[in-house]
Amino acid sequence: MDINWDSKVLKSLNPVIENLKTINLDVNEITRVADWIAYEEFQPPENNLTKNKPEEHIRTTMLINTLNFAFTDFESSTKYEIIRNGRTLSDSEAMITQIQEAISSGVELYDGNVLCDLDTVKLQKIFDGNIEMPMMKERLKILTEVGRKLSESYEGDWINFINAGPKKLYYKGEGLIERLISEFPRFDDTSKYNKDIDIHFYKLAQLAFWGIHAELAGTGDFYIEDMESMSAFADYIVPVALEVMKIIEYSEELKNKIINGEIIPRDSLEEIEIRATSLYATAKLTEEINKRRPSEKSIIIPQLDYRLWKQYHATHRPHHLTITTMY
Repeated sequence: MDINWDSKVLKSLNPVIENLKTINLDVNEITRVADWIAYEEFQPPENNLTKNKPEEHIRTTMLINTLNFAFTDFESSTKYEIIRNGRTLSDSEAMITQIQEAISSGVELYDGNVLCDLDTVKLQKIFDGNIEMPMMKERLKILTEVGRKLSESYEGDWINFINAGPKKLYYKGEGLIERLISEFPRFDDTSKYNKDIDIHFYKLAQLAFWGIHAELAGTGDFYIEDMESMSAFADYIVPVALEVMKIIEYSEELKNKIINGEIIPRDSLEEIEIRATSLYATAKLTEEINKRRPSEKSIIIPQLDYRLWKQYHATHRPHHLTITTMY
């Protein structure tokens, strides 16, 4: 499957990639990494491993990605963690586990009407970890706003939202991502570059639909027709992997900010460049990987993203910190 470089996200990156100021992107290193990583096994794009009914998986995945951001304390740089069965779970893995536990106990968190009735005490009881989950106030606000829209327009159910349009990411303004960012502003992950150029990242919107597609496409319950238009998910972890692999190199000033745990402001040049180079580099690396694999073994960008995230998300290597609800 060829990468769609004209997709809304990847195409929007061009002004940033062509004028990098704080990051060096080494295309030769992309080729070098592709020479060895191409021969690894990647998680299949359609793994059919869900134990839930399709409707339950869709509802839960949309809920998870409504909340899938900021798992590191901005003052201490401590990761949010829980312990289950002797294992330490961190970041989104911890959150997902606690969401599943809440749902199993009878709290229908994916129901818009339930979300409207949440308060801080109820949310803190669900997310009880080694530290208070970062940005708890913002999480509550987002959940109640999303719940209100679901209740008003879709009878409180994400299934009704999904079924209201075509199973494409982009389609004349009616695609899944297009409708999601329009109707639920918390998913409109767009930054202003040089004050007037829109750079689209859509991290959580893409991740939600990837999570649904990957689990249900093989069964025919949910299949996105234009997966070639999906990019990686611009977060904190993929840049760590790319830096370790020497694909990207930060300026000394930016590197010191990251090492010292300084906040990189949302929509700053540095933050936009970190996220944009992550998406561009993973797309190029996917392209190079596929040149080295048989066509029937070609991968799509989210498969590479998962490979990088899985290896590096629990690392204690410093990553950039940005106060945002978008990732």
